[in-house]
Amino acid sequence: MIRPRLRADDGTLTLFTAITVIGLLVALGFIVDAGQKLQAAEQAQAIAEEAARAGAGQVNQSAAYAHGGTFTVDPAAAVAAARAYLAGSGYPGAVTVTGDRTIQVTVTVTRPAAFTAIIGISQVSATQTATANLFQGITGAQP
Repeated sequence: MIRPRLRADDGTLTLFTAITVIGLLVALGFIVDAGQKLQAAEQAQAIAEEAARAGAGQVNQSAAYAHGGTFTVDPAAAVAAARAYLAGSGYPGAVTVTGDRTIQVTVTVTRPAAFTAIIGISQVSATQTATANLFQGITGAQP
């Protein structure tokens, strides 16, 4: 004997499937945009490190010759070199010379959001800071 079909169950599986698919698409959207933010953070860190290295390499030559070979950073040249690197990368940043041998660079990278733009989050951004120090000669134990 064949059991009669109940009308109360019509469409239950379809509704469940629709809700599940929508939930999975929302989760996928957040995962993709979180990946965009992680990539922006990685890029901001790399740019900040390279700009800081470019600035820390600017030796104050007049002080080095006048003080018996002590190397210090030329603040104006260091800031100019770091800003030139930032300009070449196309991202905004802040450059600070701290002390005689240290330069700090902060960079912000902004990327468009792929899926979360639907809910009003149109971009993701990441800010990273890197510091570079000017070292003279070999420091540490000798082989």
